[in-house]
Amino acid sequence: MKRVVLLRHGESVWNKENRFTGWTDVDLSETGVKEAIEGGKTLKNNGFIFDKAYTSYLKRAVKTLNQVLDIMDLDWIPVAKSWRLNEKHYGMLQGLNKTETAAKYGEDQVKIWRRSYDIAPAPLEAGDSRNPRTDVRYNSLTDKEIPLTESLLDTVNRAVPYWENVIVPEIKQNNYNQIIIAAHGNSLRAIIKFLKNISDEEIVSLNLPTAVPYVFEFDDNMKPVKDYFLGDPEEIKRKMDAVANQGKK
Repeated sequence: MKRVVLLRHGESVWNKENRFTGWTDVDLSETGVKEAIEGGKTLKNNGFIFDKAYTSYLKRAVKTLNQVLDIMDLDWIPVAKSWRLNEKHYGMLQGLNKTETAAKYGEDQVKIWRRSYDIAPAPLEAGDSRNPRTDVRYNSLTDKEIPLTESLLDTVNRAVPYWENVIVPEIKQNNYNQIIIAAHGNSLRAIIKFLKNISDEEIVSLNLPTAVPYVFEFDDNMKPVKDYFLGDPEEIKRKMDAVANQGKK
């Protein structure tokens, strides 16, 4: 049996302020650091020992992973970082308050921007300072690869190939038994959609809680056989509801 843990980063500063974040590289809040530590304790108490870790280029995911590995005494394991695990790019919405945006455009429209499968927010202008092209970490990417906005479908199209062509082959070739992917709500939703064959309509309702380990168990051929959250069910539901309510007035 192989086990893969998907971990959404802890609360970020902009999560706390209820802002659209996307590719903006904001830090963890104090609560987010505590959540990451608790996530690490949960994994350690459940006997997880990872062979390798994967994360995005964004510090809120990287720092969540660092806290988890430190608590688990696994700071030494290899870590791979990829922009393909970055959060969905929210285009012109990045930095805007979700509640204020819902009051202006309506909750239904904000839900479409946040959760619809194939509708992306309005893109950034090419000269916008928020354009990832101005960030040195993306220098090796082509203009086609760098988004100015994304839908969940766009996020699926970059995250799922990373899962299929990089992560799964490494698990098989190196005979890894347990790995962790610390990333973001939408990049992880993309992978979950693929693994569980969730429909385009149903994926809208999936809300991932911050820093709660989500475990997938696979057979030796990397076919999923079981998935579950680790932690108190009531607390997990509370966190899921909080994510769902972010786009309301």
